[in-house]
Amino acid sequence: MSQKLILASNSPRRKELLDKTGFPYKIVVSEINEKLNENFTPEENVKSLAEQKAEAVSLNYPDAVIIGADTMVCVDNVSLGKPKNEQEAKQMLKRLSGRIHTVMTGVCIKSNDITLSFVEKTDVAFYDLTDEEINNYISTGDSFDKAGAYGIQGQGALFVKRINGDFFSVMGLPVARVYRELKSILN
Repeated sequence: MSQKLILASNSPRRKELLDKTGFPYKIVVSEINEKLNENFTPEENVKSLAEQKAEAVSLNYPDAVIIGADTMVCVDNVSLGKPKNEQEAKQMLKRLSGRIHTVMTGVCIKSNDITLSFVEKTDVAFYDLTDEEINNYISTGDSFDKAGAYGIQGQGALFVKRINGDFFSVMGLPVARVYRELKSILN
């Protein structure tokens, strides 16, 4: 591998998934203001945020290959970010209860001569959730660093009736596609 690979994320889930590729990399967290553009669709926003993260890190590492990613949960064409408190987490999980929502992960792979951006969409169906289930889950603290107030890889898996799409994208990185794109860039 001739170029250095950098993951522009502090997400433990993205790190875990990128580890599966076998490519050596380092983590450099991008310090962007993750503000949604009101004129963009959720898909355009998640792609734009991934691009902004990769671009911000590339300014200090112009010869590296940078991976930026962002994940967003959408229901009724409304984006659900990370909840700020228990009340917001409860509202999000009640909104997702018994319904299908879309999880979008935007990815930007940027090197000095290539910028590849894409969005992976996965539909997730939830069982009907009781208030007790929601409260028990929120009490674990797992809701607060995840879009939509749940993580599919943890106890949030107990809410999931089925998924249609890439499971790993719901975790935060469509690792199989990222691996294939990196192979073509790094080798």
